Parts: sequence; structure tokens; C-alpha cells
Amino acid sequence: MQLEPTLRRLDKIAGGRQADHRVDVSPEPAVRRAFRAITVLLSAGFMLGVATVVVALVMTANGDDVGIAVWMRCLVVLAITTTLFYFLWRAHAGWYWAFRRLQLFSRIFPVVALVLAAIPGLYPFWVVTEQILFAILLIGVSDYLQSDTIRAAFPKPRR
Repeated sequence: MQLEPTLRRLDKIAGGRQADHRVDVSPEPAVRRAFRAITVLLSAGFMLGVATVVVALVMTANGDDVGIAVWMRCLVVLAITTTLFYFLWRAHAGWYWAFRRLQLFSRIFPVVALVLAAIPGLYPFWVVTEQILFAILLIGVSDYLQSDTIRAAFPKPRR
């Protein structure tokens, strides 16, 4: 496959010292179900991000000023979910670093989203609602990634 060498270079940057550790992902039904559920949750997060962009575009077309903070939030949500999909794809291929990044970011991003949603006046109500929903979806992703079955499928590398 011609794409894999390019992806491995990207993996080296994203994966750091664990970039070369690969596991045989268990074909166990519980692992497959967890990956499917994570895919569904991330897809819902991506659709939520697209819906937010559409709402902002419609509001702007109608003459409303949605503000730079809303536009930045729209772009950041789409970038985050795209990145998480990449991590999921690489984790599904057995790359330990991708699993760890997915675990880490699915814990951090909900906290950031909820903190930003709590800042009075930063976003309009509809964006605050979007942020809360996005955080809930990522908490669901994190919950699957913390399950014993998934953690067992990605054992820590030996030093």
C-alpha cells in the first residue's frame, strides 16, 4: 500500500516514542462492538459539528453576526473530530500510540468544552448546547476506551 509509508511518518510525529508499538487487536466481539460504538459516537460528534457550521452559515446569510468565537468553535470541533477519527482508525489497526491519544483526548476535550460553555457571554445559548452535547459524546467515547476489554486489547509496551 502506497499510503502506509506516509501515514507511518505522520504516526512518528503523533506517536512519539511509542510510535512503533503495535498490538494484534483482539477479534473478540466485545472489542469490535466497542470500536463500532466509538465510531458511532465520533460520527455523531462530527455531524453535530457540521450542523453547527450550517446553523452559523444560515445565521450569517440572514444578517446575524455570530462572532469569531463561534466560527472558531465550529472549526475546532470539526478539526478535533477529524483528528479523533484518525486516531481511531490507527488504533483499530493496532497502533498503541493512537489508542493512548484517543484515550487522552476523549478525556481532555470534554473538560475544555464544558469549561468554555460555562464562561458567561462567550457563546450564544445554541453553541453552549452544542458544546455540552459534544462533551457528552466524548465522555461516552472515553467510557468505552476505559473498559477492561479495550484496555486489555492494548497492553502497555515493555520498556
